[in-house]
Amino acid sequence: MNSTAALPLPARTEVAIVGAGPTGLALAVTLAQAGVDFVLLDRQAEGANSSRAAVVHARTLEVLDELDPSGGLSAELVGRGIPVSRFQIRDGARPLAAVRFDGLRTAHPYALMVPQYETEAVLLARLRALGHDVHRPHEVTAVAQDPDGVTLTTAAGETLRAAHAVGADGMHSTVRDAAGIGFSGNSYAESFVLADVAMEWAPGAAEVSLAFGTAGLTVVAPLPDQAGGRYRIVATVDEAPAEPDLAFVQGLLDVRVPGQATVTALAWSSRFRIHHRVADRYRAGRLLLAGDAAHVHSPAGGQGMNTGIQDGYALGRALAAGDPADLDGYEARRRPVALRVVALTDRMTRVATTRNRALRTVRNTLLPLLARIPALRTRLARELAELDYR
Repeated sequence: MNSTAALPLPARTEVAIVGAGPTGLALAVTLAQAGVDFVLLDRQAEGANSSRAAVVHARTLEVLDELDPSGGLSAELVGRGIPVSRFQIRDGARPLAAVRFDGLRTAHPYALMVPQYETEAVLLARLRALGHDVHRPHEVTAVAQDPDGVTLTTAAGETLRAAHAVGADGMHSTVRDAAGIGFSGNSYAESFVLADVAMEWAPGAAEVSLAFGTAGLTVVAPLPDQAGGRYRIVATVDEAPAEPDLAFVQGLLDVRVPGQATVTALAWSSRFRIHHRVADRYRAGRLLLAGDAAHVHSPAGGQGMNTGIQDGYALGRALAAGDPADLDGYEARRRPVALRVVALTDRMTRVATTRNRALRTVRNTLLPLLARIPALRTRLARELAELDYR
């Protein structure tokens, strides 16, 4: 049941949040706990979102602990997922290097494999427990600021007045466009295939595998399922069909990780394009950005949703402080993080997909040697887990 359909849109609020994905929900929960008045709007009906993200990293779980000091929020999400302690890098089927999370200094020394819709459901339940909800469906079509505030206009002609508006509305952000903020970067030439499958997978569910290959980058990650054997596949393809079928996915795996996978069922699949971009600013007066409205990048490493949730938490604390300097500090803290994440995931993608034979040889020779150095292994694990962004 969509309990938010009947929620009337108020005339005024302190903070208007456009977009109720993980970023917007994390921001709303942070504001709710601080007692700041807000309105969270989304253009889609509840449960109508696409579910691309599949991993929650350690720092994000720490943020959930801070949003619910009882530990119930992170415990609920962990109960819905699969904790994985190893990130295995391969050249095809051959192991090259392993990055382990189980030695990290955190209450959550693992990567939690869980579909995005579960993360959203847990955050939404927390928001409702705090006495708030999402206003939907309300598509914001215009945003205008003046010295005294911001006016948001919906497709239905309704208006909402706010002291600040936050764009958590994705790569094609209406708020970012209204703010006149550039979105610098580029796009990858390849398309990306995303698929959830049931399959027999030789490495098993104890690891996330990132496979290099001349045909492209391939990530295989376990997903929670009572019967077991459910996996998320992300792969670069020169030109993928709009809806890859089982035969396409099986053929892709036969080439990329030969002899390792037998796909028995395809739950769903899609094709999408990936950009690597960061907003030139995170704030223009009373308009602020977070999540995919502020940064987008390769899914290698699974950091996009995590960085967005952490944006939402940091921005919520800055807004709750009520000091303009804290809002300026939000950009100073979070934009460098996005630049680091975009740079790391871009390097991972380009190293994984190089077709230069000499570079592949150097890569495959050096990686096993570098992986034997404990300090380097720990550094990469901390970077993926985003623990250096506390």
